[in-house]
Amino acid sequence: MAANVESLGALERRVSMSVAVAEIDRQVDERLKKLARDLRMPGFRPGKVPLKLVAQTYGPQVRSEVLGDAVQKAFTELVKEANLRVAGYPRIEKKAADDKALEFSATFEVYPEVKLGDISAASIERPQVEVDDAALDRTIEILRKQRTRFVPASRPARDGDRLTVDFEGTAAGQAFDGGKAENFVFTLGEGRMLPEFDAAARGMSPGEAKTFAVRFPDNYHGKEVAGKEASFRLALKGLEEPQLPELDAEFAKQLGVADGDLAKMRSEIRANVEREVKKRVDARVKGQALQALLDAAPMDLPKSLIAMETQQLLERAAADLQARGVKLEKLPLNPASFEGAAKRRVALGLIIAELARAENLQPKPAEVRSIVEREAQSYESPAEVVKWFYMQPQRLSEMEGVALEANVVKWVLSKAKGVDKPVSFDELMGSGA
Repeated sequence: MAANVESLGALERRVSMSVAVAEIDRQVDERLKKLARDLRMPGFRPGKVPLKLVAQTYGPQVRSEVLGDAVQKAFTELVKEANLRVAGYPRIEKKAADDKALEFSATFEVYPEVKLGDISAASIERPQVEVDDAALDRTIEILRKQRTRFVPASRPARDGDRLTVDFEGTAAGQAFDGGKAENFVFTLGEGRMLPEFDAAARGMSPGEAKTFAVRFPDNYHGKEVAGKEASFRLALKGLEEPQLPELDAEFAKQLGVADGDLAKMRSEIRANVEREVKKRVDARVKGQALQALLDAAPMDLPKSLIAMETQQLLERAAADLQARGVKLEKLPLNPASFEGAAKRRVALGLIIAELARAENLQPKPAEVRSIVEREAQSYESPAEVVKWFYMQPQRLSEMEGVALEANVVKWVLSKAKGVDKPVSFDELMGSGA
């Protein structure tokens, strides 16, 4: 085998190699003889099929397999000898052939060298949030609203009411797609309908009907009426007003407090809120720490890794949409929209792997266990959830990744400037951090 390595760019390489025809022929002959020993074919006893017939039937397939194995072996030995770390998969191309040798080229990318710069000047804000009684009361109100019941009412409609309506619209005297519905249900004032629609329904009573004008926005999804004015006839068939559950023992039982003790309910809600606050604070700090690493380690990224990560993100998004009942043919996903996230994930993966190696940040079993137990606290039976994690290798691997990231964040905080910043409870919880 003769070989050389060409550099085609920052990360792209090309390897030229050759394999001996005589060696390929020898291995093909050896495999065919081995195959013939047990081969069954009509008209022949097992193992008695003539070698010439075996070669005619299976020769091309066997030669292809032998050649593929030989090229892969040559490639593997070459990159090992040259100390190259291959990223993704090589593109193998046949170059030339004669009676003595077959020549190939393999084009591929290598992993970049990760050089972490100085992060001592990076500033990491650490949100300081207090879960006081007012925050707890607001959380309880949210829980009450989540359990709102709607009951029939006979009065003028106001924001928050759930309405059942029939409507029919025309533009320039013509009906249009989506302009007509019967027994359509929506909540007044929640922003689901056009402002003119809400304004017309507001103040109507069950059994009442009216006609009103609507001007569709220029960017309205219905191209047929985008930027045009339409006339709607609206009939209010039913009105239901929201009814919040009482803050009593029954409400406490709905939240999992078996004896209905309100004090116990508040205590459990406070504990849950404090866990959520810590989770969001940690997420903010983590985001800043990882960004500091990205800023300190600019590098060229293998296109092959970005492509693979983009595909994985796209597949996850597609699976999530399908689980929600969304038909992908009606909402096609554009791979380009996932590229930015894919680049970030690839870069962080390379940086974290290098940091883990250089700074010995691989998590210990006790650190992983702590992460698993913390995750399990949000479930009714934490001990059972912990057992489940340790019975699911993939899930446990995910927790190991979380533990590694936690160690990396700690390392960043030990090097960068940490700044405590008071943040209101509402700002933190409303941020979606």
